[in-house]
Amino acid sequence: MDKLGFLDNVARIAVFVSLLLALFLLTVKTENKLANRLFACFITFSAIDFSGLLDFSFPTEYIYLTILRSTFCLLEMPLIYLYVLAVCYSDFRLKWKHLIYTTPFVVMNLVLMPRFYLESGIVREQFLANFSNMPEVYFFQILIECQYWFYIVSIFLILRKYKKIYLENYTNPSTSTYKWLFQMNCVFAVMHSITASKNLLRYTASRDTFLWGNVLMVIMALSVICWFVMKALNHPELFRGINSRLTLTKDFLPKENNETIEIANNQDEAVSAQISELKNYMIEKEPYLDPSLTIQELANQIEISVRDLSVLINHHMDQHFFDFVNEYRIQKAMEILKNPSKKDLTVLEILYEVGFNSKSSFNTSFKKYTNLTPTAYRNAS
Repeated sequence: MDKLGFLDNVARIAVFVSLLLALFLLTVKTENKLANRLFACFITFSAIDFSGLLDFSFPTEYIYLTILRSTFCLLEMPLIYLYVLAVCYSDFRLKWKHLIYTTPFVVMNLVLMPRFYLESGIVREQFLANFSNMPEVYFFQILIECQYWFYIVSIFLILRKYKKIYLENYTNPSTSTYKWLFQMNCVFAVMHSITASKNLLRYTASRDTFLWGNVLMVIMALSVICWFVMKALNHPELFRGINSRLTLTKDFLPKENNETIEIANNQDEAVSAQISELKNYMIEKEPYLDPSLTIQELANQIEISVRDLSVLINHHMDQHFFDFVNEYRIQKAMEILKNPSKKDLTVLEILYEVGFNSKSSFNTSFKKYTNLTPTAYRNAS
């Protein structure tokens, strides 16, 4: 089998699997339907992109579809960007304003209008025959690079804010959502860097080398899509989003000046009393045993506003709510591990008893506070 034949077969597999996964995502039952639909659209556009590598050409009267198909890649990263928003924020909804993300796709097709779409069939064929050397193609490549890196950076910024807000308001260890999406974005960054390098081969290397580069990229892209979808299906907790209206504590704290410093000094005693009351409540009532405890729920229990509680913990106590609550859970776990009467309890039973719902997050938090694993701590006690 020659290289073109091999590339055609790989592309057919990629198109088939991508469309199959897209169909599955559109029909599977899930709470986060919007995220699944956005990712299904991304996979569908990726399949359209892969189809450009098939050993197939459109009839002359439909030859314009060849170029239109190649521009669909400009819709892929906007869909991933919206997908990340849908996963991170439980209240995210698509709006008409989001159509602005289709601007590069529209602009590119408008640029192609005069010398391709509006021309006759023969001129279009000549355009395609010299496609690699056309000014429009250089503009296309620059547009892709600018758009891609814009969204890569934007997604990293979203994830950074998401992680900070989550740590300030939640305790259920869904920072795995952040880690997963962060890994996904890193993979896309690496993949695109390799793709950009491969595209340079079009101008600097032999045609055979360029073809093998295409084969490699399709295989890598297919592997990433399969990994990404299976990860989402096997870990449904990754779709636990936060409310987009939540604000970081630092954003609503007053700017520090002489007046605010004087007021703060006068409030030191009141703050100390609040902290003491909060710690006593945590010890006596043990609200941290609830694995889904949020700052909203704790604020309701101690009859204080969420804003004031957030400032108290995140600002005055200089802790994230996530760390504040998990510290009590770890202390409770340490008591159980040291208790001879509870030596028959397994580590898994203990972590559930103290409010954790993930063995990996329990081990990570326990080692952070004790520098030992739970088993090593029990043996040393």
